Amino acid sequence: MYGAVQAEETDTAQAKLDQMMAPIALYPDALLAQILMASTYPADVAEAVKWSKENPKQEGDAAVEVVQDKPWDPSVMSLVAFPQVLAMMGEQPDWVQNLGDAFLADSSAVMDTAQALRKKAKDEGNLESSEQQTVIVEEPAAGETTIIIEPANPEVVYVPYYNPTVVYGVWWYPYYTPYYYRPVYYRPGAAIVGFGIGVAATRALWGNPRWGRGDVDINVNRYNNINRNKINSGNRNAGWKHNANNRRGTPYKDKGSRDKFDKKRGGADQRQDFRGRDGQRDQARNNMENRGVNPAEGRRELKGAGGNQARSSVDRANRDARMVRDTSRNRGSGGSLGSGRSGG
Repeated sequence: MYGAVQAEETDTAQAKLDQMMAPIALYPDALLAQILMASTYPADVAEAVKWSKENPKQEGDAAVEVVQDKPWDPSVMSLVAFPQVLAMMGEQPDWVQNLGDAFLADSSAVMDTAQALRKKAKDEGNLESSEQQTVIVEEPAAGETTIIIEPANPEVVYVPYYNPTVVYGVWWYPYYTPYYYRPVYYRPGAAIVGFGIGVAATRALWGNPRWGRGDVDINVNRYNNINRNKINSGNRNAGWKHNANNRRGTPYKDKGSRDKFDKKRGGADQRQDFRGRDGQRDQARNNMENRGVNPAEGRRELKGAGGNQARSSVDRANRDARMVRDTSRNRGSGGSLGSGRSGG
């Protein structure tokens, strides 16, 4: 009985992964990597979606340069190069968070699922090289076959659109049907896999899947060429690491991720709390001095005769300090995290 239940749970988990990855598994490798990284920062993605809607003419590398002043993770900034992708993510915020949680919990399972879906599309005759993309099938002497998707022109990226319940063959999980995004330029009766307008993006995409290893590789030079916060590394490539400080209050779904990342995020919050208290003390001290009150001098006066006037001054200063502290506390009650950025 236990084995049957365990097998059923495994099947359900894989069904959810297939459902989750089907809409993006046929995206170019580098774009897929950026989406996986960015999905671990759902609050930033929501803001990027809003920005993209408000700036519909911005795309490509130029758009990424425009948002360098935003407090978003660099992986999210990179996606403003692709308005179609952000529009799709904006329609499914729950999917974005679930994707990010799954990637943090088990990145190998997520990437293995993408490869399995690509193989199904390939077997159906729906994943081939074209004017927009180059499909490479690597078949090592030993091990799993790997399918790589790259832009046919390295300076222009085309985002494919397709019906996930068709492109991979008859969908095999009727209770876990994948989301189907239809871009504005979609036309009924079009090819099974279509493409929109190419996007000039030579620097916006700086991540790449490391198939078989279950993680993402960062091209340090390309990253540093477009992002304001640089990666200091003597290597050309570096492994991606999730930055918990950029999570901005979004809880982690599974216990493993909570145990791994909440401690890091908590330490940063604690340091920020200490800095906030120091600022409150400084502001209270300034208020006292502006009123002509020296707290230390006031305490000395209290010890001598005629301390009522000094006590009144100090009491008034203490009220000022409490007012400053309470005001600061009310303003900071939103619980937003620091805006540190990640990349390597």
